[in-house]
Amino acid sequence: MAASGCVFHRTLTRVRTGARHHKRNQVSSSSAVCRESVWVVDVHRYTRDEGSSVYFPQSVINGDDLYDLVLSDGDCRLQVTLDPVLNRLVEQNLLRRGSMLRNVTFALTMAAQPPVCPVASRDTDSYKLLTAEVSASDEGGGRRTVDWSDLPWFRSSQTTGHVVPLRANRNLFLPLWNNVDYSGEDWRKAPPTDEEEEEEEEEDSEEALCPDVTVSELRDAFLSGQRAVVRATVCRRLIIRILSKSHLMYYGKADHNRLYPYMALLETCDQTGSVCLVLWASVCVNWYCCLKPGDVISLRHYRVKGKYQAELEDIEISVNSRNPAARISILPESSVSPGYLPPAPTYSFHNSQELMDCPNATVCDVIGLLTFSGRPERIRSRESRGAGLMEYRWLRLEDGASHRPIMVKLFCTSQPETHRHLYPLSVVVCTRLKVVKAAGEAHGRFFLTNTTFTQVYCTGCGDHTQMGYRKLHPVRCFLQWLRLQKDEPVLSRALIGGFFVYPPPPVSLNMYMKECRGKPGFLQGAEIQRDLLQLLYRERRSFCVQARVTMVAFSRRGEEDQSLLWMDTSSPDSPSSSLSSPSVYRHSSHAPPCPALSSSSTQFVPLFISTPHPSRPPVSPSSSSHNSPSCSCSSVVRLTTPPVDHRARSRKRRLLFQTETPKKRCPLATVQPEQCNETVVLFEASMEFLENTDNEDADDEEDCDETASFITAPLPPTISPVATETLPMCYNPTQREKQAEVVGMGGWAEPMRFDSPIKDCYTLKLKVLSDGVTVDAIFLPLSLSSPCCQPLPNHDNSWTSILSHGAFSSHQPPPSPADLINMAAQLSNQRLVCVLEACRLRGGNIEVILSRAFQLPQ
Repeated sequence: MAASGCVFHRTLTRVRTGARHHKRNQVSSSSAVCRESVWVVDVHRYTRDEGSSVYFPQSVINGDDLYDLVLSDGDCRLQVTLDPVLNRLVEQNLLRRGSMLRNVTFALTMAAQPPVCPVASRDTDSYKLLTAEVSASDEGGGRRTVDWSDLPWFRSSQTTGHVVPLRANRNLFLPLWNNVDYSGEDWRKAPPTDEEEEEEEEEDSEEALCPDVTVSELRDAFLSGQRAVVRATVCRRLIIRILSKSHLMYYGKADHNRLYPYMALLETCDQTGSVCLVLWASVCVNWYCCLKPGDVISLRHYRVKGKYQAELEDIEISVNSRNPAARISILPESSVSPGYLPPAPTYSFHNSQELMDCPNATVCDVIGLLTFSGRPERIRSRESRGAGLMEYRWLRLEDGASHRPIMVKLFCTSQPETHRHLYPLSVVVCTRLKVVKAAGEAHGRFFLTNTTFTQVYCTGCGDHTQMGYRKLHPVRCFLQWLRLQKDEPVLSRALIGGFFVYPPPPVSLNMYMKECRGKPGFLQGAEIQRDLLQLLYRERRSFCVQARVTMVAFSRRGEEDQSLLWMDTSSPDSPSSSLSSPSVYRHSSHAPPCPALSSSSTQFVPLFISTPHPSRPPVSPSSSSHNSPSCSCSSVVRLTTPPVDHRARSRKRRLLFQTETPKKRCPLATVQPEQCNETVVLFEASMEFLENTDNEDADDEEDCDETASFITAPLPPTISPVATETLPMCYNPTQREKQAEVVGMGGWAEPMRFDSPIKDCYTLKLKVLSDGVTVDAIFLPLSLSSPCCQPLPNHDNSWTSILSHGAFSSHQPPPSPADLINMAAQLSNQRLVCVLEACRLRGGNIEVILSRAFQLPQ
């Protein structure tokens, strides 16, 4: 039992005391605040039911999900329910496993089911978490090495217990990020044992098994209306083989109370025909993970029904745990009479060359060497009333049949362990995929994606040894090609994670409008700002805006303290709009993040959005126009980051820029325009000048009033570093688990430096034409050395061509970053249609990628 002096004991004793007092005095509160730190051991998600709202009388429940947290104070564990108003912290991955909480407010409440504590009462030992401060920076601190499973549950000496949802009558938790995979230890990996079935199998083991009824006999009897089949339970043995297996289908809803709201489909056959088996409720929990395509099973006690939504009259077999309780067993092929052995599954393997000629929606199987495993992302489901999020990732397979790889947009297949082992350089087999090809592109770009019965198998999981496709001719041809490959060249192009878009967007505005059917759906800046804030963790969305570029910044990975910058100083909202010559900035890449979103006082979430601010009017415009050279509409600056005192940076400073040498005083910093329109920051001079006192500034104003102009130097724009999840990583077999943790959903690996083929990054500040809101977007142009899977176009390497193609020209070397920054003046006052790809990453960071920008007619 947990020590009486533990944090939970001290805090929750006050809650129980307050609850007893609350019964006598309705004004009193039955909550207490824990000032000490506690850690999140686990986060569980489940769907609420009809009675869940009773437990949150003062909260508005938006959505169907509720979350239970398993907390620990280091001495014991406690299961609590998160108040629904805090659900967004979990949905944006700000509150997660390993987070440290402070100032946690607990309240006593009822529970739909008893908590895991064996000695807890049904009414008084259940708690909910009302408020908390989330500290993501500590990540559990020194508690990471603690084995939480060894700790007892609060008010119990036991370390084990069946954890079930506290506020709904459900027996299972859902995965955090999708509704397709299974989650928890309740899903059996070995077939359940039945003493009665074992006795029958022993009796039948001496002679070969024969079915009591066939599929064709069941179909004919049902369609002819025989009462023994239509309305009664069929007890006769049916021996069938599984041809394919669907993913799990979750149908839990807030207005239904079902303990196991799951179903799955199995396509099966015997020698007389095929039939669909429907597994319901707890049968899924007991059997789904145990059954695989190719297995021969014996089935008794089932019902025959009309097939749901079938175009022609057909049947399906319903397998449930009650009314009647189905009896399933897996049979060795040798135990079945040869005359009744069902046929083996058939496969339709297509290589990359054959797929080019396949029409749209063709169902096929593929095998290939995995050379790119994308990061998991989520998109909203159009079929689930806008609330469902479907998890997917991109795979690139090579099979040697053509120069084109096989691109697979792989959604969840209820195989979470296999998906976690999709490392590059694995041999991957995907079955029952369908071809997605645009109309009119018979030999153009295409990709493969899931059907209901898609399954994936890869090396490292032991899948290939159990499947029947190993001896097929297409598989043997692929293996012959694979044996000829060398490790080094394959490893050089193996990548994992990073931003990826496929098929590539169009390269012209006309093609883009045609693809959008003339309705691109331009958004205002305020609408984009709102939608970005509403993104959930790893949710991917596309936006289209009309904007113009007001800033282009270049930075190189690993050298973020040095960068190049161009700014359109003709823009009224430019921080340097009052300057009449190229500007000198002192840049810091270590600026603190903007506290635009906060889950607590210690969790800050940076955003890539800013609103327009009024321009600073120039001082003495007339003298400035007389004493300066012709006005430049842009400025090119090299930004370098020395060690900076941020407190000094926050104070107001004024810089003196002179275009002519004054007669009375030598300037501390002099900026001379250069032919290349580029200047170098003089750190020592500017630092020395910034240390001047206000009195000295006043003297300077009096001395130079007639010969120079004075302006207030603006702070340089903050350039946010590119997130680790944005850039693809060169695959390292010795670090594959850590790389997979960085890429995976909900992972929070230690910050490490992994090699990336992309070194150069550009940040463009886009000013939305409709309302002036600015958006900072990352631009990653492709080049011949980039990990692209499509041929690069040929163009003139101007900024407008690079933005419209998303890549440099393939027929000439890419321009240097300095040349591109010098050429950025081409973008001045250009009206662009910008295609943005946004995704919320870990830590609340919002990734905004500029995938295409098309020039509008002036």
